[in-house]
Amino acid sequence: MKISRLQYITDNAIHAEAACKGGIEWIQLRVKNKGEEEWMKIAESTKGICKKYNAKLIVNDSVKLAKLIGADGVHLGKEDMPPDEARHLLGNNFIIGGTANTFEDIQRLALLKVDYMGLGPFRFTKTKEKLSPVLGLQGYIDLIKECETNNISLPIIAIGGIQLNDIETLLASGVYGVAVSSAISESTDISAAAQMFINKIENNVLCKTAN
Repeated sequence: MKISRLQYITDNAIHAEAACKGGIEWIQLRVKNKGEEEWMKIAESTKGICKKYNAKLIVNDSVKLAKLIGADGVHLGKEDMPPDEARHLLGNNFIIGGTANTFEDIQRLALLKVDYMGLGPFRFTKTKEKLSPVLGLQGYIDLIKECETNNISLPIIAIGGIQLNDIETLLASGVYGVAVSSAISESTDISAAAQMFINKIENNVLCKTAN
């Protein structure tokens, strides 16, 4: 199962399509403070866009909605359904991700056999409610070392206020990839911003492989 190194988080189907036009292959739909009917409408629309561009659709928080619309996966926060329960309901072919902030979170998610984990926040971000303690670059370096010491090799996705010029140092810390929201959504050209992130990640991964 391929986990994308660039995950775009949005609550907006129009933004999702613009990002997919720029080459994004992984959309995480995070819809907050909306009624179930409106959430379903946004999810169905975004699913159609992802199908059009052959991108993965990951639904945030709701196992029920993810299953109902036939999404590719679900991303579960600490207060959502436990990943093992979600796996039982959704099956082995469904992508399940979890949220982590500490090494204890990482260990728990590894035992529950998630497919990837979103580790953060990197820095303060206004797009996330109930923000966990900020990790900063050194936090990632320390946690990745602990993972290596304990033979935990799940893909770790850095998240939280990430900008284009953070990519090189974050990937150098050992994270697998990044999840981005505002840096793409608030751009005047979402497709171009998405392409810039993709190119930056690909170039850094190639350089790392070459070395």
